[in-house]
Amino acid sequence: MSEIITPDICVIGAGSGGLSVAAAAAAFGVSVILVEKGRMGGDCLNYGCVPSKALLAAAGHAHTVRTAPQFGVLTDEPKVDFALVNDHVKKVIDAIAPNDSQERFTAMGVQVIRAPGRFVNRRLVEAGEVRIRARRFVIATGSSPFVPPIPGIETVPYLTNETIFDIRRRLAHLVIIGGGPVGMEMAQAWRRLGSKVTVVEAAKALGRDDPEMTGIVLRALRGEGVSILEDTEVTRVELRGRRGVSVHVRSGEGDAVIDGSDLLVATGRAPNLDSLDLDKGRIRHTRKGITVNAGLRTSNRRVYAIGDVAGQLQFTHVANYHAGLVIKAILLRLGSKPDLTIVPRVTYTDPELASVGLNEEEARRTNKEIRVLRWPYHENDRAQAERATQGLIKLIADAKGKLLGVSIAGSKAGEMINMWSLALSKRMTLRDIVGYVAPYPTLSEIGKRAATSYYAPLARKPSVRRLIGFLRKFG
Repeated sequence: MSEIITPDICVIGAGSGGLSVAAAAAAFGVSVILVEKGRMGGDCLNYGCVPSKALLAAAGHAHTVRTAPQFGVLTDEPKVDFALVNDHVKKVIDAIAPNDSQERFTAMGVQVIRAPGRFVNRRLVEAGEVRIRARRFVIATGSSPFVPPIPGIETVPYLTNETIFDIRRRLAHLVIIGGGPVGMEMAQAWRRLGSKVTVVEAAKALGRDDPEMTGIVLRALRGEGVSILEDTEVTRVELRGRRGVSVHVRSGEGDAVIDGSDLLVATGRAPNLDSLDLDKGRIRHTRKGITVNAGLRTSNRRVYAIGDVAGQLQFTHVANYHAGLVIKAILLRLGSKPDLTIVPRVTYTDPELASVGLNEEEARRTNKEIRVLRWPYHENDRAQAERATQGLIKLIADAKGKLLGVSIAGSKAGEMINMWSLALSKRMTLRDIVGYVAPYPTLSEIGKRAATSYYAPLARKPSVRRLIGFLRKFG
């Protein structure tokens, strides 16, 4: 017989969302059990956000060396030691790992069980040698790389985001299947580190974002030498030599073969559901994730699901956002539902691509009249000083000046989108944006200039000019 323990909350999955729930509950003195079968910190720390940004940082320094002569700093071509680059990636993970460690959470009062968790029935979860009957369960098991059934894929060595950060050698020619954020970030990183890179995308690269803005990013990547094949289908793959790969593709131009040294599959992610025995827990689910209501509660009223496994936007900050809502619901009985219109999205290429709220196409579908305001980076003094003039901000507002959405393609877009996320969440108008003071010279002035342009037509109105002329008579 397994031991049965009865905590207030049982969290399954120690990624960002699960850790946030466990930490918050423990801070309020609530008994919590955290079940994790793999690494603490989940995908973001070990295979995703953290290592990818560390690799991008290394690649960015190599690019800085190459472009230094533009600033009068004369340098030679950078020499890349791939083992040391990989050491840098691992050191960044190691520096952050203590924040997510079992020891830290145990010290908080969280009981951590390192074993797979699965439902035995509606009220019982089994993990290792124990069974857990909690008042509430939170499933936060995240997602894993999705590998499509490409003919021949099982016969070739291929990389995913879970294995590419173990590479300690130069990749002569990296072929990437998938032109989403992960594919494009890795494409630029490895190109800047000296690899030849080809991206194959069945539809449009970065196709979930505003085409006007993605065009800026894709032109920059192509300018650096990344080959991006859009509307191109992979028909099969096969081994080439001892470790190379041949990728057979089909497009409007006919069939072709791309010979590469390495293959990265970056075709999206699938929710981690297989080992949970959800049917025994009476929890409805599909291949896209666990079915939840507006408050993130599943068909089993005792169970919530958050983050990637809940079938919504697959971002770490969404998992943390969900965690906060679920904690309020469980501990304070404050029902609330996630508002995905205020969730920012960032692709960390250079230039970066960031957005929040509606894009232009979405806004036109839902509003009778909109205003689209743009301001280019090259009109900004700080961008000129840093030679970061590729880019654009695009504001979408309704007829009364209420913000509906913002997209930025350019340097530091991921940092700049923070203010706009706050503006959307507080339902601000363009008048609010015009009223704040931006320090000079900063890239954030670009957004204020765009907002100010909304009022430019007022200066040309005859009625406004007559009013100003009348007021001038009084001195």
